Amino acid sequence: MDATGIAYNEFLHYPAAPVALKMAVAVGIGMLVGMERKWSHKEAGIRTFAIVALLGMLSAIIGENYIIASMVGVFLLVIAMNARSLIVEKTLEITTSAALLVNYLLGVLVGLGHIFTPVAGAIAITMLLAWKTELNRFAGGLLPSEIRSAIILGLIGFVIYPILPDRYIDPWQLFNPSDAWISVIAIAGIGFVNYVCLRVFSTTGFYMGAIFGGLVNSSATVAETSTRVQASGQTARMSTLCLLTTIAMFVRNLIIATLFAPASLTATLAPLLAMSLVSALFILRDQVTQNKNVEYTQEGNELKLTSPISVGKVLWFGMLFIVIQAGGTLLTQVFGSYGILATGIFGGLVSSASTTAAAATMAMHGKITASMAGSVAILSSLASAAINLPIVWRSIKDKAVVRKITWQLMVIMAIGIVMVLADRIFLFSDMLLRQ
Repeated sequence: MDATGIAYNEFLHYPAAPVALKMAVAVGIGMLVGMERKWSHKEAGIRTFAIVALLGMLSAIIGENYIIASMVGVFLLVIAMNARSLIVEKTLEITTSAALLVNYLLGVLVGLGHIFTPVAGAIAITMLLAWKTELNRFAGGLLPSEIRSAIILGLIGFVIYPILPDRYIDPWQLFNPSDAWISVIAIAGIGFVNYVCLRVFSTTGFYMGAIFGGLVNSSATVAETSTRVQASGQTARMSTLCLLTTIAMFVRNLIIATLFAPASLTATLAPLLAMSLVSALFILRDQVTQNKNVEYTQEGNELKLTSPISVGKVLWFGMLFIVIQAGGTLLTQVFGSYGILATGIFGGLVSSASTTAAAATMAMHGKITASMAGSVAILSSLASAAINLPIVWRSIKDKAVVRKITWQLMVIMAIGIVMVLADRIFLFSDMLLRQ
């Protein structure tokens, strides 16, 4: 039998099931994207996109040369479509053209045996096309500072971090640039995400602002909130708002400690959970006993926090992390465990997030135990809660509200201190780690 006959027999015996599956997937992804284009009243609709995807699939099965030749054909189709649109409607079909080209490549991937990538790609394209109004509204509503913040976050995470050395660069084993930058990325990322949430939900008033603001910067949120409630005559709600901010700060520090030193969860979970539960009980009590005749309006009560990502804040986080980590290491070498605990207290007065990240990183490198890092996270959280008291004392003029906030925070901090001391004396977290 000659070569032509052999090729013909191979063609006849080509497995039908795999080809049928590929055809179904190719036509399906083409129809999915095409339906959205038809719904948007475009010339290229369901049939065009399905045929182009099928063309890509068949070209991939036949051979590489056919893929290139078919791509040229799709380009000619796009040119013809845009020429007609330009003549008739005086516009260019830029988005539809791009979608058609990507649709062809998805069909090629199907022909090469891929399933997940083309299906996921088709869904992603359809989402982007269908959400045109929402995406345009979102992009139009962005502030220049928010765009710069997103760029800075990408810069510190994907440009600067990969080129930093992952080793100690000083003879005293105090400074690891990669570790310091990871903490910057983590804290800045959490701040940015919660800033976005704060913008989305800010219309719900003070309560949502207190929660999301506490995840970004608890002290700044308490300062901002206390000023606004005093100006709006809503000082009776300051206790609840302060406690919500404190709970959010506890949750943030718990997440940071767990990210860098998962084993520290044995020391941090119980105290932070206990303090959060007590705070929640205080909030519930306030809501039950609060005077229901107090008029409360949402209008004008949105928190206006600046974007959490800026060059100054990035450098501040980084320098603070380095100072706390280096100081904690030196104090630990000189004074043992008492040194790092003192670092947790004083560092928490400035930034409990940076202090928690520094202690957890030290635990990750074996400089302190995971339970000790957990204790530092709790102490820094307590210090961060304590620093809110002078802010409230200065801003709120209602003495009864000030007294209530003071004793509530004192009770919460006392619970945290007792649990830290009990853990340090009886070593509960160390026993859990050994088990």
